[in-house]
Amino acid sequence: MAKREEPNSLVLIDGECNLCNGLVQFIIKRDKAGRFRFAPLQSPVGQRVLREGGMNVSDFDTFVLVESGRLYTRSAAALRIVRKLDGGWPLLYGLTVIPSALRDAVYRIVAKNRYRLFGRKDACLLPTPEVRNRFLEEER
Repeated sequence: MAKREEPNSLVLIDGECNLCNGLVQFIIKRDKAGRFRFAPLQSPVGQRVLREGGMNVSDFDTFVLVESGRLYTRSAAALRIVRKLDGGWPLLYGLTVIPSALRDAVYRIVAKNRYRLFGRKDACLLPTPEVRNRFLEEER
């Protein structure tokens, strides 16, 4: 029996955040199967997804993972992503045994200080030609 292909997951990031852009590069490097696609939270695609998911369209303090129509944020999104990466990264999914309130408290501290710690871009990330097809730029 052939392995069933799962639909692509969408990762929405703050396109002006260096930490978030580094996260995208980290995921791309460890996602040889190309399961993840990306869009800035500030983009038309990101704004539409946030609106449809009932989320605040002006809050960029979290990244969002969309899988099978369901939205995940903060540590839940991060752990669901590492679960699908190549190498030993899926082992980190075991951190789900830590209560989400504690995981998300740490996440919020980093998110609140991300520009101070990692810097900020004046514009959203421009993908290289090799990975451009993994970025959603326009409404579909």
